[in-house]
Amino acid sequence: MTELDIATMAPDTQAPDTQAMTERVIAALRTVHDPEIPVNIYDLGLIYRLDWLSESSVEIDMTLTAPGCPVAGQMLTWVEEAVRTLPEIAEVKVNLVFDPPWDRSRMSEEVQLELGLL
Repeated sequence: MTELDIATMAPDTQAPDTQAMTERVIAALRTVHDPEIPVNIYDLGLIYRLDWLSESSVEIDMTLTAPGCPVAGQMLTWVEEAVRTLPEIAEVKVNLVFDPPWDRSRMSEEVQLELGLL
């Protein structure tokens, strides 16, 4: 799986443990599943970047398995809603990106095994 780009806050920002919060955000992202593939979007490799804008604000870049995905707009909302369930998060910005294009190499090995691709 290609490594997720996790940016941290500026050093002068007073923030909680960014690593722990990032893990909580990732856990929330794992509750969102691609409607066409029975796998969560994080392990599917659809999340490209998490960037902490402040201690309670996160920006997420994500993509889709196919640009013509019929639920593209809904998936962005699902991601935002899942992350907003965390009480420490006040703001979530989700960006849809297509560069680099998604391919199955972005999936975790566990998901590739589960789907019979390895």
